[in-house]
Amino acid sequence: MNRREFLVSSSAAGVLASTGIAPAPADATPVGTEERMKLGDQTAPTNDTHLKYLARYGVRNICGYPEIAGDRLYATVDELKRITDRAAKYGISIDCIAPPFLGSSYIDREKHPAIMLAESPERDRDIEQLQTLIRNCAQAGVPAIKYNMSILGVLRTGREPGRGDALYHQWKLAEAHPETPLTRAGVVNADAFWERITYFLDRVIPVANEYKIRMACHPQDPGVPPAGYQGVNRVLGTVDGLKRFISIQESPYHGLNFCQGTISEDLEDPGTQIFDVIRYFGTRKKIFNVHFRNIRGHRNDFIEVFPDEGDVDFVKAIRVYRDVGYHYMLMPDHVPIAADNADPHSLQSFAYCYGYIRGLIQSLYENG
Repeated sequence: MNRREFLVSSSAAGVLASTGIAPAPADATPVGTEERMKLGDQTAPTNDTHLKYLARYGVRNICGYPEIAGDRLYATVDELKRITDRAAKYGISIDCIAPPFLGSSYIDREKHPAIMLAESPERDRDIEQLQTLIRNCAQAGVPAIKYNMSILGVLRTGREPGRGDALYHQWKLAEAHPETPLTRAGVVNADAFWERITYFLDRVIPVANEYKIRMACHPQDPGVPPAGYQGVNRVLGTVDGLKRFISIQESPYHGLNFCQGTISEDLEDPGTQIFDVIRYFGTRKKIFNVHFRNIRGHRNDFIEVFPDEGDVDFVKAIRVYRDVGYHYMLMPDHVPIAADNADPHSLQSFAYCYGYIRGLIQSLYENG
């Protein structure tokens, strides 16, 4: 599946303690003076119909998808300005884009697999096109690019009934049956995967640094045992792996498309552990975008639910993001679907999540 198709007084401190929410640290930026988080979105396409839908529900900051002519893997400056101008008509800002490759795709169906397969000279040509995209984003005023380093895509084992007529996507490792024993990538152990990641970062991040474009990488969804799944060790499917990832190429423009849902899926007890993970990456300014979604369950066994009914307390989570100074987009992701398929793009579920996240953001800043 493709991800594109499936964010103090003593009395006040006492109130926070009673809810399990720690007060902001003493050196935190005073409430009301900080740059605020934004309700975001990454659904496609970036056309007038969809932009009107987003504006209707108060979404003002999005990941955009430029229309790219021909077989190029990069958008021209004109193509980028075309979508920024189109979005601006509805009061919407394009805060990042996604390239037409390096998605959350399954390698056997990927049209441009060379980077992840370590195939030269093809991967060098693909990297050069991404370097061109970085330069063009700088000229067009698009500050960030989100991408994946995926071989297996998004792994799920089925659906489970949820509230009303909703269906929730599920992953149970014990019930997983790979399509084939191996993918076209063959066996990719941890050393081989890190070599491919490092090769990519060594050539891309210096260009991002030069042009001041944030490169936001998504974790691998979900993590699998170290022995691998379909022969692949998903090194970006653990918190330790993500820590190692951000240490390659020290740069303020090298960081994460921090999928809170995916990282929760990698934890044994996400309801208690996720906050320290946010603090770790947030205090290091490595969170460039947040997929603000919830799960019920834990590593190797979980379902994806609405934001208000999962194991992670979103009120506490958004306070942690604020306390670490995060100020980019919080966007819904992997929303539940309708059982009767009457809403094939899950726009109703997304609209619910927009309202929920927008309300959290308003409450956070208006009430401190």
